[in-house]
Amino acid sequence: MGYEDSVYLAKLAEQAERYEEMVENMKQVASEDQELSVEERNLLSVAYKNVIGARRASWRIVTSIEQKEESKGNNSQVGLIKEYRQKIEAELAKICEDILEVLDKHLIPSAKSGESKVFYHKMKGDYHRYLAEFAIGDKRKESADKSLEAYKNATEVAQTDLAPTHPIRLGLALNFSVFYYEIMNSPDQACHLAKQAFDDAIAELDTLSEESYKDSTLIMQLLRDNLTLWTSSEAETNAPEQSTAATATNAEPKEDEPVPSESTADATAA
Repeated sequence: MGYEDSVYLAKLAEQAERYEEMVENMKQVASEDQELSVEERNLLSVAYKNVIGARRASWRIVTSIEQKEESKGNNSQVGLIKEYRQKIEAELAKICEDILEVLDKHLIPSAKSGESKVFYHKMKGDYHRYLAEFAIGDKRKESADKSLEAYKNATEVAQTDLAPTHPIRLGLALNFSVFYYEIMNSPDQACHLAKQAFDDAIAELDTLSEESYKDSTLIMQLLRDNLTLWTSSEAETNAPEQSTAATATNAEPKEDEPVPSESTADATAA
């Protein structure tokens, strides 16, 4: 199958919401070892994000149920739930290892523009972070270290090649700050990174191009939402006598999401 056919089938699979097939089509495209267009990059990102996103959501639900059953002392159910959770974890690991291999073998070596380099190193950081979410012991540390290294590599290029208002640079800051908060358990570092990115973008808001205005301002809002969530969580931690019932400390922090292709957006709108 040719390059253009694979791209077309990936778009078709996206509209049909058959994301596993979309992944296979975009892996074929990536294996050609040439720099992907913005649209092709987004197709790849959307494909993997949907495949991994469904399983991350499942893992969170099952883990929550497991904790509740453990607290009730329902050992027979806990055993079944643990097996089921491990099945989901095996699927998560397979997907992460799959895209990480594609990134290391094909996409990162073929990236020429600063934008592409940031995009792929950020993606590498994201998928090592997803591994760290459920790994334990040395495996967790290894995934966290690799995630940190990838995010740092992306940040280095972003700070020299991309404007503070660029949606990819903002998305990187958003996900890197989530990494510090959730994986490294460093709320101060997470808040500092998110606030710095937000402030830098605000200072150059007048340089925003029309085509990226919507994406950039959306990610800036997500940075702000996370800062609000994290600072309120910290305030509660430091004031345990206050009631926490009405607060959202257990809410999930917001992450950067890939933009669906226009064909899908149009199909959804219709």
